[in-house]
Amino acid sequence: MKTGIGQPVRRKEDARLVVGAGQFSDDVDLPRQARAFVLRSCHAHARIKSIATERATALKGVLAVLTGADLKADGVKPIPPDASTTMPYEAQRRLPDVVLVHRGGPLLQTPYYPLAVDKVRYVGEGVALVVAETLAIAKDAAELVEIDYEVLAPTTDTAQAAEAAAPRVWDEARSNILVDAEAGDAAATDKAFADAAHVVTLETWVQRVTGVPMEARAALGNYDKQSGRYFLHAGSGGVVRQKAELALMLGVKPEDVRVVAYDIGGNFGTKNSIFAEFPLVLWASKRVGRPVKYVCERSEAFLSDYQGRDLVAKVELALDKRGHFLAMRGSHLSNIGGYSSSIVPLRKGVSIFSGVYRVPVAHYKACAVLSNTMPTIPYRSAGRPEAMFIMERLCDLAAFKTGIDRIEIRRRNLVAPEQLPYRTPFGVTYDNGNYEEAMNRSMAMAEWDAFRNRRAESKKNGKLRGIGLANYIELTMGYPREWSKVTVQTDGVVEVAVGTLSSGQGHETSFAQCVSEWLGVPFEQVRLVQGDTDIIPVGGGSHSGRSMRMAGVCMGSAATSVVERSRRIAAHMLDVAPGAVQFSKGGFHTAGASRTIGVFEIARAAQELNDLDDSLRGPLSAESDTSFTAAGFPYGTAVCEVEIDPNTGAVEIIRYCAVDDVGRAVNPMILHGQTHGGIAQGVGQALWEQVVVDPDTGQVATGSFMDYAMPRADALPSFKTALMEIPSPSNPLGIRAGGEGGTTPALGAVINAVVDALREFGVSHMEMPATPEKVWRAIRDAKIRAALPTWVE
Repeated sequence: MKTGIGQPVRRKEDARLVVGAGQFSDDVDLPRQARAFVLRSCHAHARIKSIATERATALKGVLAVLTGADLKADGVKPIPPDASTTMPYEAQRRLPDVVLVHRGGPLLQTPYYPLAVDKVRYVGEGVALVVAETLAIAKDAAELVEIDYEVLAPTTDTAQAAEAAAPRVWDEARSNILVDAEAGDAAATDKAFADAAHVVTLETWVQRVTGVPMEARAALGNYDKQSGRYFLHAGSGGVVRQKAELALMLGVKPEDVRVVAYDIGGNFGTKNSIFAEFPLVLWASKRVGRPVKYVCERSEAFLSDYQGRDLVAKVELALDKRGHFLAMRGSHLSNIGGYSSSIVPLRKGVSIFSGVYRVPVAHYKACAVLSNTMPTIPYRSAGRPEAMFIMERLCDLAAFKTGIDRIEIRRRNLVAPEQLPYRTPFGVTYDNGNYEEAMNRSMAMAEWDAFRNRRAESKKNGKLRGIGLANYIELTMGYPREWSKVTVQTDGVVEVAVGTLSSGQGHETSFAQCVSEWLGVPFEQVRLVQGDTDIIPVGGGSHSGRSMRMAGVCMGSAATSVVERSRRIAAHMLDVAPGAVQFSKGGFHTAGASRTIGVFEIARAAQELNDLDDSLRGPLSAESDTSFTAAGFPYGTAVCEVEIDPNTGAVEIIRYCAVDDVGRAVNPMILHGQTHGGIAQGVGQALWEQVVVDPDTGQVATGSFMDYAMPRADALPSFKTALMEIPSPSNPLGIRAGGEGGTTPALGAVINAVVDALREFGVSHMEMPATPEKVWRAIRDAKIRAALPTWVE
């Protein structure tokens, strides 16, 4: 069986995961551990006047009842905000993203303590931590905690939160607008609009969703009084970041904190930022002198998991009389919740807002607004699905207004291969690719040209049929530094340590494929080490499609160093000059020689030979610590075909095809699987998913799977997916990334298909999620309008 780079190797980690032998956050226990329960706010906005804990503390089995006041008294600091909210202008200029020029003074500081101190700012915010012998006792004690709230008017709606009269989430703020920035050339854009033959507009809201990973968060913390070290086991997006932030919050040296994560049952970005419970269990462990464990229940997760999306956009596209794009302008308003945890989605979305099209000039206002909702952070593809949704809706609207075919108007405006590298109107430079080829392949897979016949067949059956297409491009970067160490052990194992952290992407397999090929060792003998800060000193975890793109380079560099050192050892053993030693298929030999020395024999020699040079002796290993400055730009096309029952409004996806250029596919099977999962998440948002918050009270109406509609296998067709591989110049492996492409175009592809099916009713746009009721109402309203006399407005 071939197992090298490019081969569809089955995932080796599945052998243990499918039989229940994985080790997830809740699978780890320590002797004498206590259980923690978080008492959460029932109000979206309220001042905490007092908290009485005496009755709860007196309950038998309760070890501690801790509040925000206790937290501050012990010097525990707030959760560090994402660097995106504090990054100075000069630092922004070094990013491959757009530079957002903030038009106000310094950004408002919104300290996010693990327990609320003075006010609660969203339903579900932690107010008290109860630690007890058992979880049942902790829950009983939580009911005895008495909190005197002064209830305040909440603001939850994204657009209304930005209004001057909206209730202030933060008393000291002049408004709820945290970021007020712009990008592009306003004067040139206005001139282009003045000269335009056509202008299309779109106002839309990309609704709030939540990640809903299979494994809800859990954390086990322990403070060792003898060593003075803290230990945390918790699934996350990267242990090195968690270690650094926990050390900062607890006021200790980083070496006094160890963070471990083994198997992680889903992330999608929602586990990359530190959760309040992580520092809480460490702090509580020191207070009570025992390990403390917290396990989130699903009902809690719907309230207190970091959430995603929630963007209000007002945009315009200017075209000449032949349908060529002239300019874009508008505004993005991102709802970041009660605390400024991240503005990455806002910045990323604006960075690539023009998509894969030639847009000479543009000007955008980019704003972030605070509200009495759970904070939002990067969620799968962070801002890019929103941007592509808006751009691809504009393309269809432009086609309808100009009378130009939907595909033709795209062809006239796509950036051509010979125009790459291409600098967008926002200052981002795309590397290379063939965007039209991806579109052509996707249309061919979807049998676009024969759609008319399928639509006619559906009409015979009383159904509406529509087809939609969306092109996309990603900007993948993430934390710019990565590390790897490759060690050839004498027992026949190659150990590969990396700073990334798999949450289901198949790193144990694909990383092993790379090292197996580079060192010429059996795939089965490569072992991945990750997720332990006592072993991993540096690393950015897994997000923004960075894992293979960055870890691959580091592993390759370390493997090359191992080979070069091995060559010198082999030269000594063969009594020849190093230049005479050749390396192939895991062995070292000279031309025409019958003897080949394997890499594991070299590892033993490095440990055992006494006459080796000191620089060659010792464990056969090498490290690579690399910083990256170039972004990756995956791109592709998705085509969705739907059938709608006009009597119920139910939307059924009949076909879904996707083509993604990943640069280089290390394991095509894994990439196709990631694409399938990404499509399901994107389709889920387009048709079903939405976090619903009552605007008057701030109460979350979608608090369970009975209320929050998830995509299910029986609601999705078999996907057709294909990979393009035009190597990216951004890294030696040519990798663009492939973990997010399934999600990024899905919103646009699905809604374009739904609108196409409803075109005969005069529907030009459909807000997400396109639920049966929403679709049914659109059809009903169209029929009512058609039945009215012409003189009725």
